[in-house]
Amino acid sequence: MNSNDNYQDLIRKVSSFLDNELSFEAERDLIKEIKTNPEFLRMLSKEASFREFIKSKIQRRKVSPTLIQAIKDKIRVNPA
Repeated sequence: MNSNDNYQDLIRKVSSFLDNELSFEAERDLIKEIKTNPEFLRMLSKEASFREFIKSKIQRRKVSPTLIQAIKDKIRVNPA
């Protein structure tokens, strides 16, 4: 595995960690890995801060009940 693959793997692990998708063992391993490298801790902090910014600053648009029903009707008509 090259360094880019390792970096991408770490990003996936950090994202899964923040989404509470890791098993206890995987979470423990990630925390150990983060403790060994300050750059990993910075990456985790930046991602957590970005997610918090998105949650608190970005407003979701409301979807009309008509659109929801149209999508449901379309799914019923054309099952995949």
